[in-house]
Amino acid sequence: MRVVAMIMAGGEGTRLSVLSEKRAKPSVPFAGKFRIIDFTLSNCVNSGIFDVGVLTQYRPHSLNDHIGIGKPWDLDRLRGGVRLLQPYTARGDTGWYRGTADAVYQNLNFVRERRANVVVVLSGDHIYKMDYTAMIEEHARRRADVTVAVMDVPLEETHRFGIMTTDEENRIVEFTEKPKNRDKGTLANMGVYVFNTDVLERRLSGGTDDNPLIDFGKNVIPAMIEKHADNVFAYRFSGYWVDVGTIDAYWATNMELIDPSCTLNLFDPAWRIYTRSEERPPAKIGPQSRVSRSIICNGCVIRGSVENSVLSPGVYVSPGAIVRNSVVMNDTWIGPNAVLDKVVVDKQVVVGAGTHLGYGDDFDTPNQAQPEKIYAGISVVGKSAHIPGGIRIGRNVLIDADRDEEDFPGGDLPSGATV
Repeated sequence: MRVVAMIMAGGEGTRLSVLSEKRAKPSVPFAGKFRIIDFTLSNCVNSGIFDVGVLTQYRPHSLNDHIGIGKPWDLDRLRGGVRLLQPYTARGDTGWYRGTADAVYQNLNFVRERRANVVVVLSGDHIYKMDYTAMIEEHARRRADVTVAVMDVPLEETHRFGIMTTDEENRIVEFTEKPKNRDKGTLANMGVYVFNTDVLERRLSGGTDDNPLIDFGKNVIPAMIEKHADNVFAYRFSGYWVDVGTIDAYWATNMELIDPSCTLNLFDPAWRIYTRSEERPPAKIGPQSRVSRSIICNGCVIRGSVENSVLSPGVYVSPGAIVRNSVVMNDTWIGPNAVLDKVVVDKQVVVGAGTHLGYGDDFDTPNQAQPEKIYAGISVVGKSAHIPGGIRIGRNVLIDADRDEEDFPGGDLPSGATV
């Protein structure tokens, strides 16, 4: 059996607000030293899949730089390996990917060239560890045409997912996208599909101008179930899986990793999460610093206090500064006596001395510009912003990328403000 993996990594990730403004969602830093896509790539190589296509589209530069030729994942191979597949316009081709299914359809030659008889279609923006081998084996044993990975979710959260209804043999008999009623079951679609190659080609070629097959979850899988012409089975997954598609989910998942009871073990030598790492010195903890319940990456210099936080490589915490309940990305400088409380800070940000970022108890005033994205009391700072010293910045505040000190003429920012 020859297996090819196709990883969807072209999404904008608009719900992540300023964090995905200059990069695709799968390349957003996560858990200190990783990128979100590292989990899917590592799942592939740990499952013995070394033919991998990464389908990119939106702002691919950061992702391209990160993956390169795939060496950190042992994917720099003469036969097989990883290939970045970007949309292109040529005679008779359609150009931009319109959805996940359309992206795979435009790259079927990648599958044909490798003579694969099984295609694993994956999302590059989920946090989980999964052995695809077990799913592929069950797919073969059931003689399925497509197998869909599902997991149980709380009944009150079923409206957020595509919900699968199965019979006693785990055959999927109904697919309901984000159901309003709670009578469709609790098996949520994880966006992990195992296809027989001939079935995949046949189904993706069956679209029309009136009914284009754009997306797997919205078009292809539901059509296969409704027509009863294919064997569509569910594969139940019981491990850790999170879609970090919102600021709240992104922050909360980072915080979960600090909890000793978290079931996502980043320290398991039998299932490593690989990434592209820079050569940096070890983390340095100063004599008057205090660090508790945190993830501190290489190159960090801590001379203040860090509590319940995740610090990416190269973060500098000045004397007297306090970082608590926060996610701080690469090479951010935090000035003396500054306070960061429940914030997400992108790369290369400067926080001036004495500034309190995440101030007060007003957790309920949503961001005025992006109320559906910035809420739950989390303030967000975009890449390379420079925040002046000595000011107070409230909750649910959005500071866009590249903002400079002159963009804060009024000094303090109330909760819900945007700069």
